Amino acid sequence: MTDREAARFWRSPGLPGVDLLKARYVTHRFSRHVHDGYAIGVILSGVEEFDYRGARHRAGTGSLVLVNPEHVHTGQAGEPGGWAYRMLYPSIEVMADIAAEVTAGRGTPYFPEPVVSHPHATALLRAAHAAAEHGDDLASSTLARTAFGALLRHHADHRPADARPAREDRAVRRAREILHERLVAPPTLEDLARAVQAKPFTLIRAFKAATGLPPHAYLNTLRVRRARGLLDSGTPAAQVATDVGFTDQAHLTRHFKRIVGVPPGAYQRAGTYKTTL
Repeated sequence: MTDREAARFWRSPGLPGVDLLKARYVTHRFSRHVHDGYAIGVILSGVEEFDYRGARHRAGTGSLVLVNPEHVHTGQAGEPGGWAYRMLYPSIEVMADIAAEVTAGRGTPYFPEPVVSHPHATALLRAAHAAAEHGDDLASSTLARTAFGALLRHHADHRPADARPAREDRAVRRAREILHERLVAPPTLEDLARAVQAKPFTLIRAFKAATGLPPHAYLNTLRVRRARGLLDSGTPAAQVATDVGFTDQAHLTRHFKRIVGVPPGAYQRAGTYKTTL
């Protein structure tokens, strides 16, 4: 493996509700973050290491990574040479629809193991990803749906009680509402705690137990999520930075890449970002 990093993020007409990322990372580190939907990927080479559900996991060449929606996780190289992978980010609706068809299950599917071995599904996912990259909509949709169905049949389970997010108390719920309302001009921790009638350190502990993130990290995740919507609508990155509360475009870029894996401009171009994979 070389020490070059490259990434491409895009969407394909053949895979509605599924984001795609093809990347090779060496020094890049994903900060603690969550996804609206699932993160499902194939490790092409090297080792990815990530913290997830209270443990550190390692995924080597040929492994499948399965991360559930709204579960906090990180991502970094597990060896000096880094790692390369192809990731698919299907929405909850996409996976629930497939689960209803292939497993007769209802509700949100849940993957209890974050790293699994399933050579057949791995081959299907790689082929689906490559087909989407080359604009073969019929092949990509067929292969991806077949792969997701196989993963759901063999690796999904009912969501255990201890995998559910901790119940939010009233202070945390109100604190989240305030952060949503004051995205651009958030309060200090002390002001936030005062507004929800809690002590600062008590609020930090309760907030992290409920969301997996402290208030400032939750705010940055929320800002990046809002930034993606604005970038999707064609808003220039410099304006997006201002609109979501980052100091400047560089500030947006730093947090955006730590969560999404590519800079805002590459994300907005969605398909023209060059990769050497």
